[in-house]
Amino acid sequence: MSNVVTAVAMIATAGVAAQWLAWRFQLPAIVLLLAAGALAGPVTGLVQPDVQFAGLVQPLVAVAVAIILFEGGLTLNFHEISGTSKAVRRIVFIGAPIAFLLGAVNAYYVAELSLWPALIFAGILVVTGPTVIIPLLRQAKLAKRPAALLRWEAILADPLGALIAVFVFEAFLVASGQHHADTLLMRIALALLLGLAGGWFAGRALVWAFVNGHVPEYLKIPVILTTVIGTYAISNAVLEESGLLTVTMLGLALGNSRIASLGEVKRFKEIMTILLVSGVFIILTASLEPSALVSAFEPRTLAFVLVLLFVVRPVSVWLATIGTGLGAKERLLVGWIAPRGVVAVAVSGLFAGLLVGRGIEDGARLVPLAFSVVVVTVIAHGFSIAPLARALGLSSGGGAGLLIVGANRFTVALAEKFGQKEIPVLVSDRNWRRLRHARNAGVPTHYGEILSEVAEHTISLAPYSHLLAASDNDDYNALICTNFGPEIGRSEVLQIGRDDTEGAQHRQLMVTLGGRPYLASCGGIEGLDGLLAQGWKVSATTLSETYGKDRFLEARAPEAISLFLLSAGGKLRPEPDLSQDTLKPGDTVFSLVPPEKDG
Repeated sequence: MSNVVTAVAMIATAGVAAQWLAWRFQLPAIVLLLAAGALAGPVTGLVQPDVQFAGLVQPLVAVAVAIILFEGGLTLNFHEISGTSKAVRRIVFIGAPIAFLLGAVNAYYVAELSLWPALIFAGILVVTGPTVIIPLLRQAKLAKRPAALLRWEAILADPLGALIAVFVFEAFLVASGQHHADTLLMRIALALLLGLAGGWFAGRALVWAFVNGHVPEYLKIPVILTTVIGTYAISNAVLEESGLLTVTMLGLALGNSRIASLGEVKRFKEIMTILLVSGVFIILTASLEPSALVSAFEPRTLAFVLVLLFVVRPVSVWLATIGTGLGAKERLLVGWIAPRGVVAVAVSGLFAGLLVGRGIEDGARLVPLAFSVVVVTVIAHGFSIAPLARALGLSSGGGAGLLIVGANRFTVALAEKFGQKEIPVLVSDRNWRRLRHARNAGVPTHYGEILSEVAEHTISLAPYSHLLAASDNDDYNALICTNFGPEIGRSEVLQIGRDDTEGAQHRQLMVTLGGRPYLASCGGIEGLDGLLAQGWKVSATTLSETYGKDRFLEARAPEAISLFLLSAGGKLRPEPDLSQDTLKPGDTVFSLVPPEKDG
């Protein structure tokens, strides 16, 4: 028991540490997870899942993958697919069969697998995998359309690839006389019916129960988890791995509903998915034998992976997306990005055992081949997606950026200065008249309720590192910050005019409600607008080798108010303490300065 607990603790610690390092140094998290698993397993032998968890590895991984796919379906909203729906359908229903046929030829002639393992492995590699795509998209900050296309493909293709592999294996059983053809057709039809109709019906049943108050708030997430695992198990009892389709449809049905607690459910599922992805990758990598790592460098294995990267994927995407309205740059990006993840490895492990048990010896090569594909594609795509997106002009930014809620004299002046420094900025207000000055100043604007579902589907948060709630209603500002805190970051949502000098009880409430106090001593928006009416202005000063910190502070008015510091590296920091901070050439200081010190 102690060995099992120790192994679980090591896996959890390594997973979270890898995720944190990835965030801290802007590296692909999956690459670090693979490295952590290799160090814990084949290299040091500290974690041995097959020994410590006995026969539980496969079922635990299977349940984790089901929950991951459900969470992926939960994040897919039909409103988001507008503009990419045709491309998604083509890639999934035309590109996947093309990739399957080309992949089978590649596996048979280049990897030198026998016929049935080659066909099954080609089906498995149809998947791209939300377990790797979603972390990459979070890191790369792609433009909205290619990001939506890659996410939809990853989540819809995962169950499709697994089902193709299942159908090929069932065909192998028919060809070898172990099954009858009519039995196979009946099981396929029943599996598709359960997967599509059953998953959707289960999702709508949950929505009905939640909307009509038949499930209390504290039981909603346990009920959802139980439904996910239950429907997955029922579908798998009919046809192996068909449960992946069921849980994906379940997530789609729930994610496209209008239930009040859907936001909390999504956040909980996202946290769970991060933990599950981390754990599963480390467990599967730690399960590898050292010989499997060595086999990844065999010439035929490397040749197989290179053909997969530079022929199979690009050709299938380019052929599938003809006439879809995607530009050449978008097709190039999507045709390159196709990392494989947990599902490919887990399903490969399942069929490797089944094939070897039926006398197909080279079926054992599926797992090391799958890991080779995962390692190479994760590293290649993980390190190239952000630079390639920037080079093609398909990046949404992802550095410093400010989303401002509330149009007034101060916020328009601040947004105008941000725009002059080419920092992404957007001013949102539900009052058309208040946005007039922002429109006249050429500042990007959004007219409407920022908390509405329409805004959720039309405003991408990727370009913005901070949010400033600056309306004239303090309660509304607090609501804005509370809502966007989990998305942007609790310490990056700013509430203007909020007083942080209250008692301890009030400060404790502020931890969970509202945002970080910003310019608390300036009297709120009324005070700031009053200063601008008196002739104060927002200035932006960029330091240089000749005009450094000392000269800047000497020339700066003592009563000037520090607003933001934009470092030369692109990091934005609100209300910097200029006397204590180390300012470097290239840093830009945004200040509110009195008339006599303007500029």
